[in-house]
Amino acid sequence: QVQLVESGGGLVQAGGALSLSCAASGSIWEIDTMGWYRQAPGKQRELVASIFRGGRTTYGDSVKGRVTISRDNAKNTVYLQMNSLKPEDIAVYYCNAARVVSGTEYNYWGQGTQVTVSS
Repeated sequence: QVQLVESGGGLVQAGGALSLSCAASGSIWEIDTMGWYRQAPGKQRELVASIFRGGRTTYGDSVKGRVTISRDNAKNTVYLQMNSLKPEDIAVYYCNAARVVSGTEYNYWGQGTQVTVSS
């Protein structure tokens, strides 16, 4: 099992910046990928960014160029730096950790943190 604890989030003005962090505990050696997803009211959960064990990153199209994901393996923590925030970035942001065992992917989720952008 993997436990994820998120911090950061809150209210920021449009054009501002915000940082999120997510600390993992438990069976962390089994984690292949860590990332952030978000879910806005009435919308499906979507990928914001993910980072693989080796450091390769993936970003959602709607945030490319505005966010940076990083990972501190020594602290078992993943960070999300978001810049130039827009009202359309308003959502609950969820930390995700994934591992693959015998071809089956297991996903773990944090409790979510609200990001609100005022226009």
